[in-house]
Amino acid sequence: MLSQWLKQFMPRGLYGRAALILILPIVTIQLVVSIAFIQRYYEDVTRQMTENLIQDIRLVVNRAEAAPDLAAAQAEIAGLAPTLELAVTLPAAARSGDERVFYDLSGRIVIASLRLAFPEVRAVDLADLRTVRITMVTGKGDLQVDLPRRRVSASNPHQLLVLMLLTGLLMTAIAYAFLRNQLRPIRRLAAAAEAFGKGRVTVYRPVGALEVRAAGNAFLDMRSRIERQMEQRTLLLSGVSHDLRTPLTRLKLGLSMLEDDAEARALRRDVAEMEELLNSFLSFIREDAREEEAQLIDPVPLARSIVEDARRGGQNVLLGAVEGGGKARLRETAVRRALANLIGNAVRYGTRAELSLAISDRAVRFTVEDDGPGIDKDRREEAMQPFTRLDSARDPNRGGGVGLGLAITADIARSHGGSLRLGDSQKLGGLRADLVLAR
Repeated sequence: MLSQWLKQFMPRGLYGRAALILILPIVTIQLVVSIAFIQRYYEDVTRQMTENLIQDIRLVVNRAEAAPDLAAAQAEIAGLAPTLELAVTLPAAARSGDERVFYDLSGRIVIASLRLAFPEVRAVDLADLRTVRITMVTGKGDLQVDLPRRRVSASNPHQLLVLMLLTGLLMTAIAYAFLRNQLRPIRRLAAAAEAFGKGRVTVYRPVGALEVRAAGNAFLDMRSRIERQMEQRTLLLSGVSHDLRTPLTRLKLGLSMLEDDAEARALRRDVAEMEELLNSFLSFIREDAREEEAQLIDPVPLARSIVEDARRGGQNVLLGAVEGGGKARLRETAVRRALANLIGNAVRYGTRAELSLAISDRAVRFTVEDDGPGIDKDRREEAMQPFTRLDSARDPNRGGGVGLGLAITADIARSHGGSLRLGDSQKLGGLRADLVLAR
């Protein structure tokens, strides 16, 4: 329970946590040293210096008490006080009560020590931080002793605190500069990995400590292997495309020479379906969206043009609410393709669709809603798998595809550092598809 409570106040970033690890010990050491210093100088040293003063005051009081009369006591004190560096007044004006400023910590020790040593003390005046004035009762009247404050308190005790604070700040700044240099390569590695996850290849060179260099080299090796695998797959499928299209073309040519009867028309539909399947398969595998360079574009005009293109194609689509503004780094062709898939599915299984847009500081969300039958909640993840066609999509009268539309859209969303989410449309009553893309 305590650990969960502390996590709420812990910094989440690497800089914050490293700074906490660096600063917390320094602050702790300074606090411990400060407390020990205050204990030593504001109490022990002050008490020791006050006890030395008490011996001198006791000598003066004993001489005054031993004198036969007031005149003899004054004469005795006049000869003794200069030697002890004390200013003694006998008799003195009557005073009562102690005085000191609230931040005079050592003054509390001085007053306590004097009253413990002399029960006859009437008042200890420390209002002037440079002077100590003590008034006590004697047999010859009230006696007042004035002396410099430096005799009972250490001079300039704050110098050590100031020096310690300045040194701590200087060392913290130097350590933070070194820490920042050590953490910068980690942030660069994280930025390069994040960019690659969004389909962008940035220039990255491993620098920093040995462990960071090792992680950077491992990332570069992984990125190279993934790029080689994608390139080999594209080349392989390009060859497959060429090999399959040749016999498919011969089939189409042969069918064109046959009579236009029911059997020939059925064969032509099979060939067209095979060609569509082949084109969709190759389009999905090549991942054309990853080959396009992401650019800063305004999503609002993009959404408007997508809706206009869909309406020109005869699709019943409207542009809904648009929230927020600003540019985002997107692959325009890939986003168009993803939204075209979502709109196509929406109008295929419903009668109308609506595209809305919300732009936040970190993401762009395109939402496509329809009034169709929707998808059961337990089958939404299945619907986004490649070559998956749900029962409602197998109706030939609806022109069902090969089950790659949502898979391609989800892949485009992941290449932008986002996701595709399916849910229920509260507005139109059908399916709601949120295409979330990182800015």
